[in-house]
Amino acid sequence: MARHRKVIILGSGPAGLTAAIYTARADLEPLVLEGEPSSTSDQPGGQLMLTTEVENFPGFPEGILGPELMGSMRSQATRFGATFETVKASRVDFSVRPFRIWVGDPTTEDSTYVADSVIVATGARSLMLGLDSERRLLGHGVSTCATCDGFFFRDRKVVVVGGGDSAVEEALFLSKFASEVIIVHRRKELRASKIMQDRAFRNSKLSFRWDAAVVDVLGEDKVEAVVLKDVNTGELNELAADGLFVAIGHVPNTDLFKGQLTMEESGYLVTGPGSQTNVEGVFACGDVQDHVYRQAITAAGSGCTAAIDTERWLEGQEHRKALSD
Repeated sequence: MARHRKVIILGSGPAGLTAAIYTARADLEPLVLEGEPSSTSDQPGGQLMLTTEVENFPGFPEGILGPELMGSMRSQATRFGATFETVKASRVDFSVRPFRIWVGDPTTEDSTYVADSVIVATGARSLMLGLDSERRLLGHGVSTCATCDGFFFRDRKVVVVGGGDSAVEEALFLSKFASEVIIVHRRKELRASKIMQDRAFRNSKLSFRWDAAVVDVLGEDKVEAVVLKDVNTGELNELAADGLFVAIGHVPNTDLFKGQLTMEESGYLVTGPGSQTNVEGVFACGDVQDHVYRQAITAAGSGCTAAIDTERWLEGQEHRKALSD
């Protein structure tokens, strides 16, 4: 027998956990399918589980570790009645209500959940260089978010990898803190828009390494240097640096919803009004539908929006059913 819930939340980052807190306080007894620890995407706790110090989340004047913040939010949701399963959805069917969600082997009935409403909070993942050293030093000098971590690199030398608008935006932001910012790009020119390029070339703190790729990150406990490879000659050389910011793009975790939920060309879910998707009763929040801000606090705020939208939608459904009876 498929397990039935009023609300199922997919994902457990700041957006999903905030949605869980609000729907639980509304006595909707949400079930959170929080992801799997071994998963490279939409893992339990989201991207903050890979973050060390978080200093820009309101209410923590001394900062808080990313995993600690996520643990506190999860405990708060549990306190109000949310339940969690450490599984990842493998298939969904939003074509009819109640909606169906499968985990694990989608061919077995034991893996099926039925939901009156669904909140999608599967987040997005940063594209990485794929280096073992990059993964090892993530949160220890390697970062994917200048807005989150730039403050820690005051008067330091940092490297930004990428050539698009995102990379230039990161570099310009970092120039407020760092003593020197070096943009490393595989080509001879940036892909960023002209206005962003003009800003970059006018900034005295920014310099460029063209036709180069980062092939290794050096340092035991923190970033000390990066190894650059000339893409034309293959020559290797070390570049001393205190930080490495990877800005080669983000990918929303939306493969599961292709053909069912409306997406932008880049894969981000389209929502509106509020958190409503194109399927009535399915709502989305956090980085899975936000490619502009991508902050823990904005994700949490959108999780609140999705929870309230869901609660009101369910009330409307009950009211219509009562009238029809």
